Amino acid sequence: MSFGQHTASWAEADALARRLAAEERDIRHGFWSKLRGLAAHLPFAEDLIAAHYCAFDRQTPMHVKAALFGALAYFVLPTDAIPDVLPVIGYTDDAAVLAAAINLVASHLTPEHREAARRALARLRAEA
Repeated sequence: MSFGQHTASWAEADALARRLAAEERDIRHGFWSKLRGLAAHLPFAEDLIAAHYCAFDRQTPMHVKAALFGALAYFVLPTDAIPDVLPVIGYTDDAAVLAAAINLVASHLTPEHREAARRALARLRAEA
């Protein structure tokens, strides 16, 4: 591999790191904005919030964060397999993606993440 190829790899890594940082900000903001109006109605809201806390926990390994960020992004982004505006089934795909991600990383969801999720959900439901 020549020096030029190493430079390109570093440039690509830098670009990827910048994209991930921007996506992290978008997920963090979009997550709470979207969840605020849905908290009282989503049966998987507590798991979703626990996944959020785990994903943003500095102690969480990167491979776990990646899986959880993927699931959280799927929830936040407007385009997905089943449009969220459809009554009854609109969030079933979001729940399935979240369940799969949590199943993969369940050992990293701590009691602290779950307790923080319960408190946040109680606050959101009280505001609604």
